[in-house]
Amino acid sequence: MKRMVALMLLLALLPVAALAERMYLFPDSNTRALTWDEVAEWDYESLGYGFNEIFARHGYDFIPGGEYDYYFRTRPWYRPNGTGNNQRDCYDKLNRIEWENERLIKEVRAYKRVNGDWGQSIWDSFSTGFDTLQGFDYIELRSGQTLPVYAAPSKSAWRGANGKAAVSTNGAIYAAGWESGYLLLMYETNSGSVRVGYVNAGDIRGGVPMDRVLTFAYDAATVTARCTLTDDPARTGTSIATLTPGMTVTWLSRFYNNSAWDYVETTVSGKTVRGFIRAGSLDIRRSADPLEAIEEK
Repeated sequence: MKRMVALMLLLALLPVAALAERMYLFPDSNTRALTWDEVAEWDYESLGYGFNEIFARHGYDFIPGGEYDYYFRTRPWYRPNGTGNNQRDCYDKLNRIEWENERLIKEVRAYKRVNGDWGQSIWDSFSTGFDTLQGFDYIELRSGQTLPVYAAPSKSAWRGANGKAAVSTNGAIYAAGWESGYLLLMYETNSGSVRVGYVNAGDIRGGVPMDRVLTFAYDAATVTARCTLTDDPARTGTSIATLTPGMTVTWLSRFYNNSAWDYVETTVSGKTVRGFIRAGSLDIRRSADPLEAIEEK
């Protein structure tokens, strides 16, 4: 019953390391000739991203604010050239295989435009519900418990629900892993929203079937656009606070469902809080490879 309820929540928060294989439509399009059949598995819109992915791999500068600019800026591997000279700083870097794959994708896309569109959508990969192999895994805790939930791994951290946020172990719970004796989990609240937060190991009775350790980047970041900090990136997007340009936060990692979210740490009313903002609102001074932001140990 718990599992059935949880599967109704259309959330698939996937940490960067777990999602590495989904960072590309065609991960090896720079080293291997693609086939018509595998390219045709994607629908017309998705192939537009697959086509541009070949150029984005080499830092192509897309039209600022356009759909491809926004999309590829959520890919951890994308580094725009920033020169505006795509001929010199992108096109000239493509190898023979990449040009062949570029032509094939254009050919398949043109065929679908004339003969009918079909295939999977790129967005399906990020809205398939709770995938127990990636991100947050379904866990069974001893029933009958009500556990305090904090917005950061500390009992002095900010708490939602006017300081009373808690999770019942009688409902479905999904967990990502441990940090400093706290378990990062995700659950549905009584109001029907979703909350992501931490519970202290000492508050849990009966053990936890989860031994994954979370390691975040802890990189300094500056807010570049007004945005909303939320602990519910799945449904309501309820605001914890509004972040404004110039504010400094700590960037922890990036997660995905049908959108890309930066997971950050800051303070609200003097209390530590972690939450999600839509990707594209930060200048992140990364000190480590983002693909290593979260790992299993």
